[in-house]
Amino acid sequence: MVTNPIVRALVIVLATAGGAGYAPMASGTVGSLVAMPLVPWLARVRDGSLPLAIAIGVGIAALAIWTAGRAEEIFGGKDHSRIVIDEVAGMTTAALFVPATWLAAGLVFVIFRVFDVLKPYPAGLIDRRGRGGFGVVGDDLVAGAYAGLVTRLILEVL
Repeated sequence: MVTNPIVRALVIVLATAGGAGYAPMASGTVGSLVAMPLVPWLARVRDGSLPLAIAIGVGIAALAIWTAGRAEEIFGGKDHSRIVIDEVAGMTTAALFVPATWLAAGLVFVIFRVFDVLKPYPAGLIDRRGRGGFGVVGDDLVAGAYAGLVTRLILEVL
């Protein structure tokens, strides 16, 4: 249980992506929009240093898993709608696969939202059986990887 008030406040700010999780409707979509500027930025980092970009992606995923697990305790219930750091982690995962353009970021956003809702294998399995922070974030990491790969394929074909 998160009892330290400073840690509690930090968890809430991170889990809600600075408050985006408090959106009255479609909080996951709002969380994904908040993360959209990270896509061209992280893709640019990747173009300069793949190991650094992967380290940033892994760091965001690890922070999201830790934060989401603590936020479930604070908000109550599994994968509470206020927790949107999982969308941030999913969008940054997608960024590892796409060019550093706003067109790619826009496509990633749309395709990620579709995959986040549809939960193609193994995302649905992780969503149903995963526990704690990994259960909240794992399906979004899969959706992000799929969104990044599909976006890359679309941009290559066009």
